Amino acid sequence: MMNKPFKPLDGGKIINHDKFHIWHHLSQHKPLQTADPMVIVEGKGMRVRDINGKTYLDAVSGGLWTVNVGYGRESIAKAVHDQLVRMCYFANSAGSVPGAQFAERLLSKMPGLSRVYYSNSGSEANEKAYKLVRQLAALNNDGKKHKIVYRDRDYHGTTITTLSSGGQSQRKDQYGPFTPGFVEIPDCLAYHAANGDDPDYGVQAARELEKAILREGPDTVGAVVLEPITAGGGVIVPPPGYFETIQEICRKYGVLLHIDEVVCGLGRTGKWFGYQHFGVQPDMVTMAKGIASGYAAISVTATTEDLFSQFLAEPSEKLHYFRDVSTFGGCTAGPAAALENLRIIEAENLLDNAAAMGDYLLERLRELQDKHALIGQVRGKGLFAGAELVADRASREPADESVAAAVVGDCLRQGVMIGRTNRSFPQYNNTLCLSPALICAKDDIDEIITAMDNALGRVEM
Repeated sequence: MMNKPFKPLDGGKIINHDKFHIWHHLSQHKPLQTADPMVIVEGKGMRVRDINGKTYLDAVSGGLWTVNVGYGRESIAKAVHDQLVRMCYFANSAGSVPGAQFAERLLSKMPGLSRVYYSNSGSEANEKAYKLVRQLAALNNDGKKHKIVYRDRDYHGTTITTLSSGGQSQRKDQYGPFTPGFVEIPDCLAYHAANGDDPDYGVQAARELEKAILREGPDTVGAVVLEPITAGGGVIVPPPGYFETIQEICRKYGVLLHIDEVVCGLGRTGKWFGYQHFGVQPDMVTMAKGIASGYAAISVTATTEDLFSQFLAEPSEKLHYFRDVSTFGGCTAGPAAALENLRIIEAENLLDNAAAMGDYLLERLRELQDKHALIGQVRGKGLFAGAELVADRASREPADESVAAAVVGDCLRQGVMIGRTNRSFPQYNNTLCLSPALICAKDDIDEIITAMDNALGRVEM
């Protein structure tokens, strides 16, 4: 049941204000000259309601895999309210009570990491990590070991520098020139690899990192940044042996391992962090989105003590410390919300639920795959899943982007919100993406699958 509105809304006025004054994210506005934008006014659990009164089951956690514990959590709102009344903001050159408390609680879930740097978006968290790599290069070897390796199909943010490390060409198109010093390696999706059926494929795919390091020069490469599971690039789960080999290569050549957990962090995959499925120990982990479930803006760059200690020096060494600031990294709403969000995940055993319901989700998606020739492969871990659409199963030729868009649109008309890869690649915008909240139940999954079944059937006709 939805919350009662605080006061009646003039829907037509709100829509007009939006239509003529808001510049929406990732949106072509030409169609809005003759159609109204969607305006979401409230949510409870896994359901949201638009300004016209239509209710939707949200299978994408706020559209950007963010609302991990669901909508309408009064305890998070109260925690934020109480903290803001007591102390709303002070620059993070000083400390705060919720900042200190959340850092300790968070790091208890991340053995081997000991320091937290606060900012307010995933893009910014990754920028901080890149600056750390560049400054360490300047401090330790005259700036030479500054290059950062990234992977095709991964996404790390929307600023010019994080786009420079992004493996999604359509997101980068028209925004160059980019920040130099970033080096791309191939993705690790076995489904489209010539040697993808080789049982050793994961190790072979990881060896592309070593090839890049040797090509660039080991004394020039400072870090590699990877999503534990590629998210917007098609929900790509790394094959066996991949991350273990990545770790081995990083240690061999003194390269920092930076894991971007902006999407996977805080339970999405059935563990606190995606990298914890793969037996690796990163030097840096960045996160945002689910760490406060969208109830407040917060992001984190977490590091090892060894990395942190390299910035310790006498005050006379004026340029030795990390000279960075994030204005709203000092807002206390973020860590206050994140503390309560973490408590909810623990109290309601949502990691276990994500793992169990994730297995059920993949099982139901594979049933759709058996029924619909459009689905070439189902991938995922926990409540994070993708179904890649193909024009031909034998050749694995990707379906056109318009096919995935049609399925998403049909589901929306049925009252179910699902996602898709969207204007990221010239060829591979063909994956349907699902990331329901960690509170998801079997009935919710069944409703999602029914909508997708109906939509796929109509698209195939």
